[in-house]
Amino acid sequence: MKLSERLHAAEDNVEASPGAGVNGPTPAAPDPGIYSPLKPAFADSTQQLRPNSATKPGGAAKPHISAKLSDQPDSSKPRVQQPVDAFAALKRRAATALFERLGARFNDSSVSEQELRTTAREELIRIIDAEQVPLSADERSRLVADVADDVLGYGPLQRLLDDPEVTEIMVNRMDQIYVERKGKLTLTDSGFSSEEHLRRVIERIVSRVGRRIDESSPLVDARLEDGSRVNAVIPPLAVGGSSLTIRKFGKVPLTIRNLIDFGTLTAEMAELLNACVKAKLNIIVSGGTGTGKTTLLNVLSSFIPEDNRIVTIEDAVELQIQQQHVVRLESRPPNTEGKGEVTIRELLRNSLRMRPDRIVVGEVRGGESLDMLQAMNTGHDGSLSTVHSNSPRDAVARLETLVLMAGMDLPLRAIREQIASAVNLIIQISRLRDGTRRITHVTEVQGMEGDIVTLQDAFVFDYSAGVDAHGVFLGKPVPTGIRPRFIDRFEDLGIRVSPGVFAAPLTSAPRT
Repeated sequence: MKLSERLHAAEDNVEASPGAGVNGPTPAAPDPGIYSPLKPAFADSTQQLRPNSATKPGGAAKPHISAKLSDQPDSSKPRVQQPVDAFAALKRRAATALFERLGARFNDSSVSEQELRTTAREELIRIIDAEQVPLSADERSRLVADVADDVLGYGPLQRLLDDPEVTEIMVNRMDQIYVERKGKLTLTDSGFSSEEHLRRVIERIVSRVGRRIDESSPLVDARLEDGSRVNAVIPPLAVGGSSLTIRKFGKVPLTIRNLIDFGTLTAEMAELLNACVKAKLNIIVSGGTGTGKTTLLNVLSSFIPEDNRIVTIEDAVELQIQQQHVVRLESRPPNTEGKGEVTIRELLRNSLRMRPDRIVVGEVRGGESLDMLQAMNTGHDGSLSTVHSNSPRDAVARLETLVLMAGMDLPLRAIREQIASAVNLIIQISRLRDGTRRITHVTEVQGMEGDIVTLQDAFVFDYSAGVDAHGVFLGKPVPTGIRPRFIDRFEDLGIRVSPGVFAAPLTSAPRT
């Protein structure tokens, strides 16, 4: 007998015995307000799980009862939606019984998350056994996992979060979830049961990091336990329903060897970057959204010597610094009264009094860029940061604009002199059209010529190698053959770099 037929048989038995429940007579339904913070996703009507909205992009779910004759069920047609409803009803009964047995423990702060999950799974198994529905081992495991994910985890997102191939999750609305795998976006068949279900998951995420989201503050940046970055927007700003974006970070930080294996950079480039970090050059990682700037910043930070004191400054903590001597600072948004905000700029100023050897700013996006440049120019060499831009030249222009946002009436030439004096190296990382992330430029900031900041490429990506049959770029970053000026600094500090690092290839010059 198929799963749908067995579920229908179980449903008929339940309907035939109104007084029968999981353990004898069914108690009165609990007040939804009692467990509202952890209300199960399927506590709503099972009609919300009908696939109407999932099969029609942009459409809202139809009500179960409609005034239109065409919406009325046709007895001559097979019941194609019933298996979904029957399975949802079984999950709903299991979740309700779980709350009746463990409701008080869900809010017990003395119980760890792992203990709560273990206890909940054991109770779920007993509850499902009491239902006496013939389920296979796989079906039973799926039912337990679904209920546990909705009650204790992040609902339909939990499986995507557990999938190591998924690097980003994008919830456009409650019934439309996209994921990124290997740099490509695909639409999943997962979805939330309702807008309320999606809102509960968002609130669960932001509440765990001390943030809030409501109509008065309808957007928030937060993070998960593993450091994954979360951005949520709810109505009225999100017109089509709540939106959620999760950028996952690996549980094990990537190393320079991983990036070499991925083709992001070459072994020669890795040797140069290692020397640059140890020589305390000020480095800016430039790139667009989702290109891997934070990942590259993590790898660069791994080259910092263990005896250096590192201060990290971020909007939401996501850097995975491996050294021991680290102080992590995180900005804070204003409270409900509009007070208590602590900006990146304030944290950066304060960090100068913390005796840092290295200052690592997750990203500069405002007036804090001026304070960062001043710190780089006043003895805090070896600082690292990222900026949004599409090329090294654009990165310089972007820094100029950000400095002007500080509100200081500085002449443009003075700003450019600050940039030319403070920044030593710009690393440009891009996501190519084949989905791979590659370093396309390693560029030295040489100084000023007139009113222009002069740049010189040490490595550029070789596009002339073409693509293979699958559309993947065959090229790699290659040296231009020009020896950077900061090599003299390496020699003064006793840092050796192989002579072949800057040897230009014998092929034609790469196209930038």
